[in-house]
Amino acid sequence: MKTISELSGFAVTTVSRALNDGPEIGADTKEKVKKIAREIGYVRNRSGLGLVTGRTNVISLVLSADHDVIDDHTGRLISAIAHSLTGTNYHMNIVTFSSPEDRLNVVKHVVETRAADAIILNQTKPEDERVAYLMERNFPFAAYGRTSWQDQHRYFDFDTEAFGEMAVQRLYDKGRRHFLVVCPPEDLSYSQHLITGLERANQTHDFTLDVLKGATSHDTSEKLLQALLTWLGRDRSVDAIIAPSTATAVLSLAAIEQSGRAIGVDIDVFAKEASPYLKFIRGEVISVYQDLTEAGDFLAKAAIQAIEEPKAPLMQKLEPTTEEFKTP
Repeated sequence: MKTISELSGFAVTTVSRALNDGPEIGADTKEKVKKIAREIGYVRNRSGLGLVTGRTNVISLVLSADHDVIDDHTGRLISAIAHSLTGTNYHMNIVTFSSPEDRLNVVKHVVETRAADAIILNQTKPEDERVAYLMERNFPFAAYGRTSWQDQHRYFDFDTEAFGEMAVQRLYDKGRRHFLVVCPPEDLSYSQHLITGLERANQTHDFTLDVLKGATSHDTSEKLLQALLTWLGRDRSVDAIIAPSTATAVLSLAAIEQSGRAIGVDIDVFAKEASPYLKFIRGEVISVYQDLTEAGDFLAKAAIQAIEEPKAPLMQKLEPTTEEFKTP
């Protein structure tokens, strides 16, 4: 910075504030300083910056690595967050956990080692121990999902209850009356929201509803496929499967075909996906859209708000499911 000061004629403090986009520094000054910085190959020392500011300029995205990922849901979320952070002072790192015990431990590690300035969580529970810990420690975070304390923290979530009601309506209109739903693990918030939506629809629509036993949408593809085959093998009345992800829908299609039934004729599948893959490869599938670009962008901005504006009104959004990818 001393070199940039000498080359630009500005004081070192002015150079520092310009490089950090200080609002008190004019646009022309910022551009001149940054141009010189680029020309001489200046890169800020993050360790030194952390000593001065007390920040790492890192946001940790905490993700589960305990099940198969055969669709692009996680990849799109990562990409959206990274894209939203472009041009800011922050970059993202990814922290994973592979067991229930690690869910809280990895979060504690980030907080206690000050490895990041904020955390973005997903797969929330109603009484999520990670959220409780972060609120107790007053550590900045944003959650991809709601909790029992959602009025006290930043979050983005899709309206899974509405997804359940929409699934019933679309399938019911096609004459389906015996529904099988593949749920996420029952302790997760969005699994409970899905069941709530389906049960609410059951109050006004006459149909039978079963939850797949023996596997969840988070299990390995082999385990989930076997559970579906077992269920369809013993229950010939099922005429609709509700799948909360592309991966679950693909495995449902495989199970339907291997059980000797025809998709769209004997059984319909209603799915939620982040890309219209199912529409392109199997037009018989009824799919609705989950905009992960918006989710990632919102979560990144909410995490930055938690760091820089902790007293500001909490950023919170419940996004309705759309039928953008609806098939006839």
